[in-house]
Amino acid sequence: MANHASALKRMRQSEKRRVRNMSYRSKVKTAIKKYLRSIEEKDGQAAGLLSEATSLLHKGVTKGIFHKNTASRTVARLSSKLAV
Repeated sequence: MANHASALKRMRQSEKRRVRNMSYRSKVKTAIKKYLRSIEEKDGQAAGLLSEATSLLHKGVTKGIFHKNTASRTVARLSSKLAV
């Protein structure tokens, strides 16, 4: 447990960020699942869902939630599934 005021504040900040990041990661995972489901069902919405997932991933990079290479790798893998 933290003993100093600064350490207590840091704990509060870390918890706030952790919850915010979890929420955003969940949103990205949901977008990816929707996209993959769309590809399986071949319903013609895959391109739009890909752009939505890509957008969320890149926004996550700017917010510091994802590393840029991780996002780029994920986008590349998702894009290759659309081309196949």
